[in-house]
Amino acid sequence: MTYFDVASSAPLHPVARQALQASLDEGWADPARLYREGRRARMLLDAAREAAADAVGCRPDELSFTSSGTRAVHSGIAGALAGRRRVGRHLVVSAVEHSSVLHSAAAHEADGGTVTEVGVDRAGAVAPDAYAGALRPDTALACLQSANHEVGTRQPVTEVAAACSAAGVPLLVDAAQSLPWGPVDGDWSLLTASAHKWGGPAGVGLLVVRKGVRFAAQGPADERESGRAAGFENIPAVVAAAASLRAVRAEADADGARLRELTERIRARVPGLVPDVEVVGDPVRRLPHLVTFSCLYVDGETVLHELDRAGFSVSSGSSCTSSTLTPSHVLKAMGVLSEGNVRVSLPRGTQEEEVERFLEVLPGVVAGVREQLGAPVAAASRTESASLVVDALGKRCPLPVIELAKVIGDVPVGGTVTVLADDEAARLDIPAWCEMRGQEYVGEKPADHGTAYVVRRSS
Repeated sequence: MTYFDVASSAPLHPVARQALQASLDEGWADPARLYREGRRARMLLDAAREAAADAVGCRPDELSFTSSGTRAVHSGIAGALAGRRRVGRHLVVSAVEHSSVLHSAAAHEADGGTVTEVGVDRAGAVAPDAYAGALRPDTALACLQSANHEVGTRQPVTEVAAACSAAGVPLLVDAAQSLPWGPVDGDWSLLTASAHKWGGPAGVGLLVVRKGVRFAAQGPADERESGRAAGFENIPAVVAAAASLRAVRAEADADGARLRELTERIRARVPGLVPDVEVVGDPVRRLPHLVTFSCLYVDGETVLHELDRAGFSVSSGSSCTSSTLTPSHVLKAMGVLSEGNVRVSLPRGTQEEEVERFLEVLPGVVAGVREQLGAPVAAASRTESASLVVDALGKRCPLPVIELAKVIGDVPVGGTVTVLADDEAARLDIPAWCEMRGQEYVGEKPADHGTAYVVRRSS
């Protein structure tokens, strides 16, 4: 089995395994105690904190270990908002943040705060000027990921951090995906990360709060981790997390260059191997190991199952996965095709032969799924009608788009096809199909039991 989903979770790094096993024997005692075993545990914890702080580029006393990356995000946002409550209750986030940030924003809004969501371009990046324009006198906190977890696009953190600093607003950076590849540049104020993204054990997160940032930890008071992460520290896991972060960073330049070549190969060859594919995300400002593409006329869940049967573990932001019937918020914000989405994120040590085998298997998998769904293969000679209505109510992606593709040739150039659909993904995928196929998307209007999407044939 070939594992291509490290953006979700990376296999345990050998250095992490060694450090974990060694510290199980040495780091079990309470580091707050003064006896020998406690002092030994404290030494391990302090050494891990120094190593992690060195990798982040902060002071050791600015870094706290939490029980997960999500916990770090929730605590960081809540603490920063509470610390600056006198300034105001306005929060700024980008539209493509990780769900942990967006859930925190939703909770803040439910509690009476206000939230501004900054949009992104088709590559998934915010415009620094647009982000700066969202800042207000009552803005208490701004949040921006360093790189996107679904499409790999790197955000202009340095420029946004400068704008936030000029406005006197602290910036929290979610660095979960980028930290293994290098420190986050810019004048940021808070930072979060998650150890299992770089090959550390699950259950360890990082929360960094720079000196001078107003911060009020929420929840009952606790004396551990500067009061920012309650509970007894999991010292063996923390030691393993710090050791593996140091190890991957030492190899980041070499690994990044090699994996970037492999993902460039996927980006370049997939559109030629599989018809009707859109490769998404910034082609240059991106993480080196991650590539994402979307396939027309494909059920994303079935594609993932078929690739799994062929020996490949990949992920998807498609709306057609078993966990959700709505499009990925990232793909939706970008305005790109969501159906048949495949995310490939290569682990360190991936061999060229594994990527080549993936490229050999993928076309047959997609073709097979399209055949099962009755997707159009080639245009045929048809009797043309000035306008047509396609009833796709009750059908889930990619069926509404497939039905549109089947009949677009039945209207003359300038004629229209109206697709009736009640699937949320159609709002994103029908305009994306039009752009990919050179047709004109006229717009949408309410219809009985759903929405009417109007497409005019241009060619």
